[in-house]
Amino acid sequence: MLRVSERLAAIAESATLAVDAKAKALQAAGEDVVGFGAGEPDFPTPEHIVKAAIAACKDPKNHRYTPAGGLPELREAIAVKTKRDSGYDCTAGQVLVTNGGKHAVFTAFAALCDPGDEVICPAPYWTTYPEAIALAGGVPRIVETTEETGFQVTVDQLEAAVTPRTKVLLFVSPDNPSGAVCPPEQVAAIGEWALERGVWVVTDEIYEHLTYGPHEFASIPMLVPDLAEQCIVLNGVAKTYAMTGWRVGWMIAPPDVAKAAVNFQSHATSNVANVSQRAALAAVSGDLVAVDVMRDAFERRGRTMHSMLSAIPGVTCLEPQGAFYCFPNVTGLLGRDLGGATCSSSLELADHALSAAKVAFVPGEAFGAPGYARFSFALGDDALAEGMRRLAALATG
Repeated sequence: MLRVSERLAAIAESATLAVDAKAKALQAAGEDVVGFGAGEPDFPTPEHIVKAAIAACKDPKNHRYTPAGGLPELREAIAVKTKRDSGYDCTAGQVLVTNGGKHAVFTAFAALCDPGDEVICPAPYWTTYPEAIALAGGVPRIVETTEETGFQVTVDQLEAAVTPRTKVLLFVSPDNPSGAVCPPEQVAAIGEWALERGVWVVTDEIYEHLTYGPHEFASIPMLVPDLAEQCIVLNGVAKTYAMTGWRVGWMIAPPDVAKAAVNFQSHATSNVANVSQRAALAAVSGDLVAVDVMRDAFERRGRTMHSMLSAIPGVTCLEPQGAFYCFPNVTGLLGRDLGGATCSSSLELADHALSAAKVAFVPGEAFGAPGYARFSFALGDDALAEGMRRLAALATG
């Protein structure tokens, strides 16, 4: 008899967290490592949010259990915020507050997938999506995109991927890891296709406020209102408000699915920590002034990183349109002498860069895109420039 269940034994470690942990371990040992691995804003959580949490700590009502689905006032505020930011109408009863965005991802697929149900998953994809799908009993059906198509999936590709077992399409824009933002007309076309095909859509909107230049976020159920009955929206406070450690996410679903998800959470984790929920309430109820400041910084850093990556011989890179990642093609560095070593894959390149140049990034294999690499520009300007210089020096030998 196996000591660990086959289901859990099959889970791959989070590559992004693994890279971040390795970089931090080297830093703790005194190494000067520039970490491009974790998708985590380097800004502190805005002060008014922190003050709300401090006040919540002092209130005894936050020392007790509260409803499993989330504080009623937070669920209502999320519904209001969703209408404000994306134009999508929902009710508080459709909102489930979860223990971070990852928990919302897992719960969404747990709510929809029976064993053998297929989920169309465009690649490159965030490393957690296929694992969450598989844990829920679903089968990820990968559809590849490339830099030549701007990492955009087409309706023709979706039509070619659909089978009698297809139940869900995963749709993410702005995208992690590619930084691509799907234009509104394409979002609408994909939504109309899903509606016509009777395919559910799970859409992750965690990077909704991080778009750059002419690129705009568009919410798929807002553009295709009839899709709301077969759509789950995922979101959270982590990226927008620099609150990764507070662990508050949410999912918005049709009432029957939301009810089932609340029941599931009541047995899995019960309510999210009340102090974190109070902080999230201050975040989503407040203005976006601090968010605008962070976005401007990310846009500047993204342009700098794109320029420095594109200047490295053998590297090509699309300019990021959203989120806070560059996703360069590094195949031109493979098979070359890089400081006394030759790498045959982006996985080997990432390991060599960390050892030889003390630069940490996540290899494309983690995202279903070998030959690429994800670099987060959610770090200080000086560290970003230094890390890019080190990578360029390694590449030019």
